Amino acid sequence: MTFQVIPKSAKFENTVLLTGFHGIGYAGYWTIKYLIQKLEAKRIAFVDSESVSPVSSTAQGRLVTPYEFFQARDLTIFKVEVPPYRGAEIDFFRNFSEWVTNSKFREVALIGGLDASLRTDNSAYRIVHTTAYTPNEYLKEAKILEDEQIIVGPVAIMLNYFEAHDFPAYAILAYSSTERIDPRAAVSSIEILSKTYGFSVDVEPLLKGAEVVETEIARQDKKLTKSESIYT
Repeated sequence: MTFQVIPKSAKFENTVLLTGFHGIGYAGYWTIKYLIQKLEAKRIAFVDSESVSPVSSTAQGRLVTPYEFFQARDLTIFKVEVPPYRGAEIDFFRNFSEWVTNSKFREVALIGGLDASLRTDNSAYRIVHTTAYTPNEYLKEAKILEDEQIIVGPVAIMLNYFEAHDFPAYAILAYSSTERIDPRAAVSSIEILSKTYGFSVDVEPLLKGAEVVETEIARQDKKLTKSESIYT
């Protein structure tokens, strides 16, 4: 399988790679998409691969391709607009991880969701990191994912590869709803990333979005309860 970043002249050396995916609560995807917008990150490169999904769209009059790189400050942000087609995920993310380890990134931060039903305290997230990564002052007190909990999907593929190849990487796994998009999970991830990398992002729009979703869910639950009470 070919994996090519275009243009070849794009520079990534000594930047931090941030990326997230379409997982639980869409926590990773919405974190990445929001940061690109609020940091006014500039699109610098694309991925060409046989596993690129046959999908494209437009945003603000410009074509949006499935896999794009953006940069702001010393951050490189990789946005997966559409996941690889079914059956190609493992090869794609292994090839992507290999490319990352050869591109002289300083470190990698992966963003994912964690089933909120697994929460055992009032923490907003858990972290997992490779042996080669040393948590900074904002992450060294963060709670590590409990033993026996399983990570799946792109985050797991990449963490496994980076651990085997002694590369510094970590994942922020924000507690999220498994039944809907969860903006609060994105807020949790953005707050720790902003402290870690020294940027400021207004998360109020995300919080308002979460309130709208939660209000609608509560309204629907109330309607359902009233409907059921008719028959009791």
